[in-house]
Amino acid sequence: MSDPARPLQGKVALVTGASSGIGAATAEALAAAGAAVAIGARRRDRLDELAGRFRGDGATVLQLDLDVTDEQACADAVARTRSELGGLDVLVNNAGVMLLGTIVGADPEDWRRMMSTNVLGLMYMTHAAIDGMVEQGAGDIVNVSSVAGRLARKGAGVYNASKWAVNAFSESLRQEVTGRGVRIGLVEPGAVATELTDHITQPEAKAASKKMATMITPLQSEDIARAVVYMVSQPRHVAVNEMLVRPTDQER
Repeated sequence: MSDPARPLQGKVALVTGASSGIGAATAEALAAAGAAVAIGARRRDRLDELAGRFRGDGATVLQLDLDVTDEQACADAVARTRSELGGLDVLVNNAGVMLLGTIVGADPEDWRRMMSTNVLGLMYMTHAAIDGMVEQGAGDIVNVSSVAGRLARKGAGVYNASKWAVNAFSESLRQEVTGRGVRIGLVEPGAVATELTDHITQPEAKAASKKMATMITPLQSEDIARAVVYMVSQPRHVAVNEMLVRPTDQER
């Protein structure tokens, strides 16, 4: 008899961008739900700390040195997960950067970083995982997008563009594989208390983003982690394809 408190017992999940924020919280929630979890990110020290905590709780965990902008690294991460953990049932494409700023006067390197990580990185990971999921006739891919994938606003143009791309890619892929047992989920957080704003390079945009965070009660990473676990633990005939999760007091 399955344990309702551990609905993912026997499953294997891989989470990108797992060294902090939503990625770390999601990996922890998946492990608590019974899954063996591969955690991928560039910051090895944080992965080591996270993995040690998981093992202390009795979870099975695999650490992956992973830069999602490297196509071969993405393929290797999926291959290692399948080889060392025995399969891959859930892929959470969480790795991303939010380099907000105006288009006029922007540093195009910010654009390259966002498109490479938020879009191509997600596509590379999906490409590495999807064939095996189709072959096994089951699997979940959850793409972490943003409310910015629905609503464009001044000062976020290229970030908007990257997240709109994620939404479009996810819906097209959903139509392609849903009849073959693979579910595609899209989670769109509003404002979340993470370190993403620390990496914004335009001073005005960074200040505006941090000011907004003081005007509302932002989501916590664990709030999004619960949404992901809810998606992937549904009965196989149920596909929760999209969840928009905002702080209660966020208007847009």
